[in-house]
Amino acid sequence: MTSSNSPPRQPQPPAVGVLLAAGLGSRFEGGNKLLAELDGVPVVRRAAETLRAAVDGPVLVVVGHDAERVRAALDGLDVRFVDNPDYERGQATSVAAAVAEVDGLDVPDGASEQPTHVVFALGDMPAVRPETVERLLTVARDREAGIVVPTHEGRRGNPVVFHRQHLSSLAALDGDRGGRTLFEREAVTRLAVDDPGIHRDVDTAADLDSVDDGQ
Repeated sequence: MTSSNSPPRQPQPPAVGVLLAAGLGSRFEGGNKLLAELDGVPVVRRAAETLRAAVDGPVLVVVGHDAERVRAALDGLDVRFVDNPDYERGQATSVAAAVAEVDGLDVPDGASEQPTHVVFALGDMPAVRPETVERLLTVARDREAGIVVPTHEGRRGNPVVFHRQHLSSLAALDGDRGGRTLFEREAVTRLAVDDPGIHRDVDTAADLDSVDDGQ
């Protein structure tokens, strides 16, 4: 039992969600894959809704290619947009744009510090379950882990949770590998999940037929 003389527990800083939705998606036939629809809902909106449902802090959506149409597809969602004018140089530029925005976030009311964890998700992965994101965050917080990745049937997937201690390293990346580069030199906590959606991205029109949203 907590003593009445104990200091009040400080609220835990909320996590930040980052949805990377700026890329060209050049392998997709017939337009922007993020705007392709599954049961009448754009792929990117499904991904954003999952992140918004699972993350207790702000959700940032990095846009670049077809930015205005992507914004329109997310109309009405409680998200903030981050523009990446350098999106053609690869995913790392979107990660850097997101990190700069996270660093500039105000400390939430009642919190003692800035957000400590950031969830990086991909806009072309509409089948990830919200409870998977929630479990990743719980493990990251409870174990004070620097990087937490989900696995299904032994294979690593997305999204990934990073502690803010890695933000400067993320901002310094280049190319199109994103945060995966850090996996080669930092400790990574692997969390097995019963969610095949962590592997199911939409790269081609055929992928739309194989994506299962797990409902």
